[in-house]
Amino acid sequence: MKVFLNKIWRLSSKRTMGLFALQWQRRNMSASSRSRSVIEGAIKDGELRVFIVAGEVSGDSIGSRLMSAMKKLAPLPVSFSGVGGSMMSEQGMKSLFPMEDIAVMGIWELLPHIYKFRVRLKETIEAALLFRPHAVVTVDSKGFSFRLLKQLRARYSHERLNGPAHFHYVAPSFWAWKGGEARLKNLAAFVDHILCILPNEEAICRLNGLAATFVGHPVVEDCLELNLGKGPEPCELKMEGNSEDFKNKYSVPSGATVISLLPGSRLQEVARMLPIFAKTVEQLKDSFPELITVIHVAPNRHVENYITGLIQKWPVPSILVPGGSSNLKYDAFSASRVALCTSGTVAVELQLARLPCVVAYRAHFLTEWFIRYKAKIPYISLPNILLDSPIIPEALLQACTPDTLTHLLMELICDEGLQEQQIVAAKKVVRLLYPSERMIKNLEQQDIRWTFHGYSPSMIAAATVLGFVKP
Repeated sequence: MKVFLNKIWRLSSKRTMGLFALQWQRRNMSASSRSRSVIEGAIKDGELRVFIVAGEVSGDSIGSRLMSAMKKLAPLPVSFSGVGGSMMSEQGMKSLFPMEDIAVMGIWELLPHIYKFRVRLKETIEAALLFRPHAVVTVDSKGFSFRLLKQLRARYSHERLNGPAHFHYVAPSFWAWKGGEARLKNLAAFVDHILCILPNEEAICRLNGLAATFVGHPVVEDCLELNLGKGPEPCELKMEGNSEDFKNKYSVPSGATVISLLPGSRLQEVARMLPIFAKTVEQLKDSFPELITVIHVAPNRHVENYITGLIQKWPVPSILVPGGSSNLKYDAFSASRVALCTSGTVAVELQLARLPCVVAYRAHFLTEWFIRYKAKIPYISLPNILLDSPIIPEALLQACTPDTLTHLLMELICDEGLQEQQIVAAKKVVRLLYPSERMIKNLEQQDIRWTFHGYSPSMIAAATVLGFVKP
């Protein structure tokens, strides 16, 4: 082990980050073990090769941050290959094909795209085998991700090769479905480690024989990045945008009622939800003569084209906010009275901004039937799930109508008490999503000062990958 540590230290040009990776590796590897960690295997080849796959906008963001963290922590050059979007491209990865080709959500929604899905899966498997990675990381998108990891493991086993370590970032929502926990045991055959973003997931994964680490929720990273250098604590886990800058930039009248609309990141859900939002806004404009909607557009070219076309007949003045800029997004939230969003990560981002909201969700009618039959929890938005309380109003499935949404938004806009309840609850929710005290204490024991990077989810995830020892 001492020889190994000296070798990797000499290779590292980033002394502090390299030492951290080594200490993390040493803590997770016994002296008598003959297995090699991910980083030790990479040393032999003179570079770390990581194959990483994301299938949607939120996964692209998570993936790009993980890539950046790996480059900071790894004591040798890192090469990436795989599938991702514009943010992962900025970190140096050329996607095998457009990420949108596998951005399909739902059971029945997948059927029209099944042929393309299978073709892209085969292409990805062949590219991964050719790349010879030391680690494979899939981000969310469990339908594509688990098929990829399972078939890759089978190929390596068939050819009697010692394949790379497999990681999945964002645990499947097993806690939401009947029989979900039992299915976790099946994942251990092709997933070596789960990087969890919710506090309860690590323990349940481990109880079911699946190695896991709670790294913290990705939205916490917005706060860490935009408040960098303001102290060791991640600000107050709150994002405060500049309302005046936003209103001046887009010439918003002083007396206007501004509502943020977040219809989703996939074309399927945007095409289903935005027309419902439009009819809701049509009903609201009679009660709020100076109503302005801010539509947040995901960085997905199909979504961008769809919204640009639909906005031509929008019932009230609107502002399109392009995705990709956290500053602009939180400025828009700060300028808004309330928000209406499709269920997803954005519900947590709104908590970070302390912006009261209403959550909506519709799907294919057969998918909705499946949800009613298999779901074991009454809520769909993460804040309500974490607190086990309907703090955020939800309009789900067949109840998601313009009439219902109009009523819920009117009630929220006019009742400051309801707004305050959400704001108070948001503090509890966001705190739960920060990396655990246990994890932070473990990091502090490494005697490495994270002055420039903080205890961010992506840094913890990267350290977990680098130090992992495959059984």
